[in-house]
Amino acid sequence: MTETTYPDRIKPITPSAERLDAQRRRAKLAHAVRRASIYILAVAIAIWILLPIWLIASMAFSTPADVRAFPKQILPSPFSTQTLEFFLNTQGIINSTINSLVVAVLALVISTLLAVPAGYAIARYLFPGRDAIRLGILSVRAFPVVVLAVPLAVVFIRLGMFDKVHSLAMMHAALTLPTTILVVASVFASVPYELEEAALIFGCTRAQAFWRIVLPLALPGIAAAAILTFVLSWNEVFAAILLTISNRTLPAQILYTLDKSGDPFKFAGGFFMLVPSLIFIFFIRRYLFNMWGQINK
Repeated sequence: MTETTYPDRIKPITPSAERLDAQRRRAKLAHAVRRASIYILAVAIAIWILLPIWLIASMAFSTPADVRAFPKQILPSPFSTQTLEFFLNTQGIINSTINSLVVAVLALVISTLLAVPAGYAIARYLFPGRDAIRLGILSVRAFPVVVLAVPLAVVFIRLGMFDKVHSLAMMHAALTLPTTILVVASVFASVPYELEEAALIFGCTRAQAFWRIVLPLALPGIAAAAILTFVLSWNEVFAAILLTISNRTLPAQILYTLDKSGDPFKFAGGFFMLVPSLIFIFFIRRYLFNMWGQINK
């Protein structure tokens, strides 16, 4: 028998070592480029966010003469509290800061207490009109603030509630409640329903399963929604101007005196408006860090 031979053109082609090395180098280079691009983008976003905060803080701890000078200093030299003292000694600033804190905390409490049961009902129960209720909640955010603020101002005047801190807190809660409900509902929907069923099988009531199983797992998301409510209430200015006169919040007071103030007042006011939100987020940050890892598992 004769041995069958095959032409060279149909022999299997195996990649050479040089070609494999070239492919590995190209893959490593592409991975390094993607990784470097992500880091560059992250650094650029961090600079974009932190640079204005740093500039405001630097000017707040500079002398009024340095604040008015140009170009601006990157570091306060000399370090001084004259600008902050000037801001704090301005009439109405201390009272408006206290009003802002009270309004933001009250809005946070009201919005959270209403959003937790509403979000749980939307996430867990099927009932007629569920999608319509979701759409209605979302559509409230599409309305301008003036659509809600003007009728409420008329109602508050008739009820003797105009220019009250708790009235403004109710207004802020109404503005932030739709967003809070949708965020809390999405968090409850992320908690596996099997855990709740297991608790019911082992003898828990529906309320006990909610308090012992669902609520602890959803707490990071609820904390994130509360942070959002606090920040929105703290920065809101239109309703605060319309619904208050003598009990203005800090943003409303600063806006009221902005056209009559110089740069030291503006930088110190911006710093004062930033500090409470940063402190609040600092103490609640562990809930934010645990939110995705705990809820999305």
